[in-house]
Amino acid sequence: MPDKDGHPQQDEMELGKVLSALSDPMRWQVIAELVTQPDGSERTCRSFNLPVAKSTLTHHFRVLRESGLIHMDGEHGNRRGVTLRRDDLEARFPGLLGLLAAEVNSGSR
Repeated sequence: MPDKDGHPQQDEMELGKVLSALSDPMRWQVIAELVTQPDGSERTCRSFNLPVAKSTLTHHFRVLRESGLIHMDGEHGNRRGVTLRRDDLEARFPGLLGLLAAEVNSGSR
């Protein structure tokens, strides 16, 4: 059962949802930026500079959160911290983050 903020537990993460979340270019951009940063790096939603309205930004981050790709922390007043769920993703889908990082580094997307 997802936690009160909608983050699925590690064993509830589904590959189909993860891949669906990554299929959108803006969500891919978020994950591409996070996967190349050091483990534990935290960003705010606005720091990704996505050219969309606030409501659309909220939608994209909800999809990423509910798929299990990111963790969102609401402990920053009116902004939310975003981190990549590296440990959970690597445990649930071994090698996936390596493939994503290789794709980012190759510049083919």
